[in-house]
Amino acid sequence: MKRAICIDFCDFHPNFPKTDNFYYHLLRERFDVQICDQPDYLLFGPYGHEHRLHSGIRVLLSIEPSLPDFDTCDYSVSCRKIDDPRHFQLPVYVTNGRAEELIKKDEGPERILVGKTKFCSFVVSNQHPAKNRNRAEIFEKLSRYKQVDSGGRYRNNIGGPVPGGTQNKIAFMRPYKFNIAFENSSLPGYTTEKIYEAMVARCLPLYWGNPLIAEEFNPRSFLNRADFPNTEAFVEKVMALDRDDEQYLEYLRQPYFHGNEANRYFDHGRLLDFFERIFADKSAPVAQRRRRKALFGRWIPVKRHHWHPLPTTPSGPASPSNPVPRK
Repeated sequence: MKRAICIDFCDFHPNFPKTDNFYYHLLRERFDVQICDQPDYLLFGPYGHEHRLHSGIRVLLSIEPSLPDFDTCDYSVSCRKIDDPRHFQLPVYVTNGRAEELIKKDEGPERILVGKTKFCSFVVSNQHPAKNRNRAEIFEKLSRYKQVDSGGRYRNNIGGPVPGGTQNKIAFMRPYKFNIAFENSSLPGYTTEKIYEAMVARCLPLYWGNPLIAEEFNPRSFLNRADFPNTEAFVEKVMALDRDDEQYLEYLRQPYFHGNEANRYFDHGRLLDFFERIFADKSAPVAQRRRRKALFGRWIPVKRHHWHPLPTTPSGPASPSNPVPRK
């Protein structure tokens, strides 16, 4: 019998589906998941402050590059690489992708190349003018060689943005030999969906970002800006590959994963084991351990969720399926 757990979600994007998301479906593989108004475990995102109202155990689930604040959360799951037992590293592409999409079988690289009728794609919607100039610079320099089709809102040159959704973006990228898959930031472990989507579309990813990216993917299957002394050398390599089909095919023939086997981040059992530890933790939540002088603030008068340790029974922590015996 699966252990019953009471959870809730908050501080994600508007209309976040609480019973149809990666974490809900994952946890149901091992637990009897119940969505509760007063949960024992709150799974929250980085886009609001509702989590401050909850006094139970808080688990931050983030796709942003910022580090977790363990003064406000008990545990965290994000793509950042952090040496802390309270944290689990999970690249963004794992939550909305499948490893099977990147396992190479008898695809016929030459046949794939025949379908690559366009040069390079670029899909960016939010480009801060003072941040990540690397991405804009690569777009500009490659555009002097051949047109780079921009399908996002930033520098759009195809008549309008590509419709939203992962599948629409991948469909847009499929005819292109290259895709600019630069991250917003270069931080250890920070890998988003960008390189994954380029690989699914069987483009050659032009990557910049996670300095540890070679731990996740075979470095011979993409072009990493970090491997070149400057932008000019990187651009020269792209142009050389565009002119030489055999050199280009050498990259296309490479498996995306080391040994053509899914990397460890796609092992859902590891993440379930992490949640198993969370659900077994009987420590008082961080919200209950903060010093009294730090408790005064606009959130305290409106707190409505009072956490209390689950009583125990001879067979383990109490739950709806394992009630405390009457005396």
